Amino acid sequence: MNQKSLELTDYIVFIIYFLVVSIYGYTIYRKREKNENDAKAYFLAEGKLTWWAIGASLIASNISAEQFIGMSGEGFFLGIAVAAYEWIAAISLLIVAIWFIPVYLKNKIYTMPQFLKTRYNESTALIMAVFWLFLYVFVNLTSILYLGAVAINSLAGGQYLHLIITGLAVFALIISLGGMKVVAYTDVIQVAVLIIGGLVTSYIALTTVSQYYGFGHDCIAGFQVLMDQAPDHFKMIMPEPIATSTQEEINKYLTIPGLMAYLAGIWIINLNYWGCNQYITQRALGADLDTARSGILFAGFIKLFMPLIVILPGIAAYVLHESGHLPQLVGGKDGAYSAILTFLPTGLKGLSVAALTAAIVASLAGKVNSISTIYTLDIHKKYIQKGATDTNQVNIGRYAVFAALFLAVLFTWNDTLGIGGVGGFTYIQKYTGFISPGVFAMFILGMFWKRTTGAAAVVGVLAGFVLSVVFNELAPAWFGNDTWLYTAYAKGKGGYEIPFLICMGLSFIFTMILMIAVSLAGPKINEKAFELDKAMFKMEPQTTILIVLLVLTIFALYVKFW
Repeated sequence: MNQKSLELTDYIVFIIYFLVVSIYGYTIYRKREKNENDAKAYFLAEGKLTWWAIGASLIASNISAEQFIGMSGEGFFLGIAVAAYEWIAAISLLIVAIWFIPVYLKNKIYTMPQFLKTRYNESTALIMAVFWLFLYVFVNLTSILYLGAVAINSLAGGQYLHLIITGLAVFALIISLGGMKVVAYTDVIQVAVLIIGGLVTSYIALTTVSQYYGFGHDCIAGFQVLMDQAPDHFKMIMPEPIATSTQEEINKYLTIPGLMAYLAGIWIINLNYWGCNQYITQRALGADLDTARSGILFAGFIKLFMPLIVILPGIAAYVLHESGHLPQLVGGKDGAYSAILTFLPTGLKGLSVAALTAAIVASLAGKVNSISTIYTLDIHKKYIQKGATDTNQVNIGRYAVFAALFLAVLFTWNDTLGIGGVGGFTYIQKYTGFISPGVFAMFILGMFWKRTTGAAAVVGVLAGFVLSVVFNELAPAWFGNDTWLYTAYAKGKGGYEIPFLICMGLSFIFTMILMIAVSLAGPKINEKAFELDKAMFKMEPQTTILIVLLVLTIFALYVKFW
């Protein structure tokens, strides 16, 4: 029997998972309090999501094949340093809960383009609405489908890639057509499955390592073996390359450039993703402030433990590979997670595939729901069918869901966008990173500086993109390989490049300077500026306690793995 193949028990476990999610989703759909053609009920879940549903849905939308496959791959290559994306995300969620969400809720913001129209102007909102739709469909949906399908296909025998891509899309379609409430509450089950299945995979990975090194079925001993055999994989800070550094050490620095990563782009990536992103913030925008904050902080605590699920298997795969017990990885470092799944016994392999599928489908459903929300409310209703009734809007939203998934499947079948040519995690970070500095600058100044103008917003978006291209692709050739740019030799490109996260930081700083300069030419208070007061940001005592616990936990983790 092929060690990688799934057996009947695995398929039964997977089918049970599919039926539970589908039946629960249908039950939620039938119990909705408002008419199925009510637009607010469809797009914003009637504004009645609970804190635990908001938190679970945030995680479900975030954790997908990018993490299971892409981040495990980075764990194989880089180690625990890549956990910075998860732990800084927890702090970013804290910042969003304290300062961003009150601004959105007070101004009744339901979509990110609506924010731009309310604070700046309609042109900026339309430009970004169209851009976000393209980004969500052709980067997010396609990468999730491709990475997830490749992983599942390798376990199913390697002959069903197109069928698996289509099946994942159809599963997401079934959930998404029920609207935001169905997506959010099925996400609770999805998160439970992906966490349980992920922890089982990590446990088996550790006990497998322990066995091969003569310690029996002892996961604690397995973890100690990882730390002993791969000490460099348990360091958070990658040193800057020196003359004697190997190309592998240089490549690690290019991915996480030491302390500069924390002074530059990793904050921009996370704050832009968690605070200025439709398919993330939409979960909280229909709730009251206390509920939204509690849900976001709940998601923050879950993020603290995600490296156990998405990075540890990659490190285990590295140790097994280096010791000769895992001689080959299909697909390079992105094959690390699938390789670990081959060690799972029958039944548990099905549970892990269910966990991976839950992550993929939940993320797909969350993203297409936001795609339909942006298209329907910010484009179709405003520019195509201005008199659209609630029934029209719900129907258009469903058509948008179908169209988005159809396009994603079409492009993913042929890997038209070349996802397989680079690491999955790298692919997503690269293409979202080009616009993150400009978008985040536009949002942060729009929220908290009353002088920011619409002209500055347009300059910010364009300058952020242009500067990202300049620093990522052209700066070393233009300015030379000076140390102030923190360049490092990238063998694959045949020359020097600036680490991606530093490029993001430089782009953001210069974009902010340009936006401030443009805004200073306008009035001292822009007529569209938001009204802010201290009462907006006041927190309940229990919220403050949660925040302190979150910060102390992150501090302890960094002390341990610095």
